[in-house]
Amino acid sequence: MNATSRPPLTILLAAPRGFCAGVDRAILVVERALEKFGAPVYVRHEIVHNRHVVDALKAKGAVFVDELDEVPDNVPVIFSAHGVPKSVPAEAESRKLVYVDATCPLVSKVHVEAERHAKEDKHIFLIGHARHPEVIGTMGQVEPGTMTLIETVADVARVTPPAGKQVAYVTQTTLSVDDTADIIAALRKRFPEIAAPRKEDICYATTNRQSAVKAMAKKCDAFVVIGAPNSSNSNRLVEVAQREGCADAFLVEQASSIPWERLKAGSVLGVTAGASAPEILVEDVITTAKQKFDVIVEEITVTEETVKFSLPRVLNA
Repeated sequence: MNATSRPPLTILLAAPRGFCAGVDRAILVVERALEKFGAPVYVRHEIVHNRHVVDALKAKGAVFVDELDEVPDNVPVIFSAHGVPKSVPAEAESRKLVYVDATCPLVSKVHVEAERHAKEDKHIFLIGHARHPEVIGTMGQVEPGTMTLIETVADVARVTPPAGKQVAYVTQTTLSVDDTADIIAALRKRFPEIAAPRKEDICYATTNRQSAVKAMAKKCDAFVVIGAPNSSNSNRLVEVAQREGCADAFLVEQASSIPWERLKAGSVLGVTAGASAPEILVEDVITTAKQKFDVIVEEITVTEETVKFSLPRVLNA
């Protein structure tokens, strides 16, 4: 089949998309640790939520484990970009393990806020998703009972903070901007004096990727978000696309998972990638599409990202 006999397809490519500064930093932390200490280097949990990234680092000598008790003595260990409870570095120190904290600086910012509120004897509401590693890490910054998880607007009506306590809120960094705004509005209505973050907790990359999807969704017949099933920010991008007018939006890990047969001749396909998904996966989607369609690619850019984070000092010593 020659190119002219293929059905036409327009791909609208979101920008920004894919890796954020925190993910870039986390991957570089593992690579630099391997250079500095030699293999193996252990990593507690997936460094970022993407199988392609994890497998590439495994091939270089990284060993991924669920908990510190799986890490042998006298080998370095890295904590993932999502952050960890305080008990984890404490355990590493008790075992005299060399550890490198790859927590995204924007997640660390939320940890600092939570600690500040706790020192001021406030009860803290954490807006986030239960069992997500970032939420577990943030809740682990303060004493049990100091923080209550809020997942929905309905939760706001049900919570009862300790009598006489002032309240504050922080948020997971990878949430839906719109959903979180609704929850914050409900919290402010119920607790008018609630203390807010000095600066928005939802990170710049999450906000920018959602803004790009919003700018494209109404123009698209279908929308592909490349990301892992356990990636919070990727799942939120699917929800944003659906909410903004593209009902046929779905999450895939790679090009081979896309239901290409659903795309009709002349369709417009939106494509973006979550903050943990490498650009090579986007390129593979476009390459695969070109094997099946006569493709026109148009990039939709809402902003340019220039954020960079420095590496932990231990890797520069």
